Amino acid sequence: MPKVIENKIIEVFKERKSFDRDELFHFYLESEPDLKESTFSWRIYDLKKKDIIKTIGRGLYVISYKPKYKPVLSDSVFKIARKTNERYEDIKYAVWETEWLNEFSQHQTSNEMIVVEVEKEFADSLYYYLNDTMRMDFFLNPDEKEIQFYISESNVPVVIKNLVTRAPIIKFENKKAVVSIATLEKIMVDLFADEDLFHFYQGSEMINIYEKIIDRYSINFTKLFSYAKRRRKEQEIKQFISNHIPNFLEDIQYD
Repeated sequence: MPKVIENKIIEVFKERKSFDRDELFHFYLESEPDLKESTFSWRIYDLKKKDIIKTIGRGLYVISYKPKYKPVLSDSVFKIARKTNERYEDIKYAVWETEWLNEFSQHQTSNEMIVVEVEKEFADSLYYYLNDTMRMDFFLNPDEKEIQFYISESNVPVVIKNLVTRAPIIKFENKKAVVSIATLEKIMVDLFADEDLFHFYQGSEMINIYEKIIDRYSINFTKLFSYAKRRRKEQEIKQFISNHIPNFLEDIQYD
């Protein structure tokens, strides 16, 4: 389906509380006068699959399109990425910073942290290289004691961890550098799985973060739950969402 048509559907129906099948069919007839019912059914299926519309009743729809998340990266993240890219070729890594979560959390935490995850076999090497070449506080796979006594005392700690295989990451590129960053799907799971490291985002704050992320941005729940399964948290996260965002899982359109 042409992107221009999808964008026009969003624009025409986005302010409507709902619209029915006939209204959507007549919208298509304006540009496709010979549109067949069978083809139209595939159009609806495609719109649902792309999470542009969702069903709220028999023959009733609402626009569900949400933008993809585009974080603002700090200079420190770009510096770490440049150093990593210069030193290693084709290495798999992901960077993100807890400052991104201020958009979603109820309380603005002062516990800023940069997380760098890299393939297990490169973790030690990257840690020593960055620690020797940058003036920042680096911590390699910290344990509970390090988190409590050292990381919490650092202004902007950089935690280097092992990257879980097939973790959802994306490339972020601008004039400063090409950076592999964690997606929101990955961050949501990691917040849940790494309770000690992200202890200040647990409890009610976690609920706020999940609610606002899901409300504001397009989330690929197939990727989220697949990654959660590899971190052995799939059922717990599904139960968490079910408990705190009622009926949401029933409406998810898996990508």
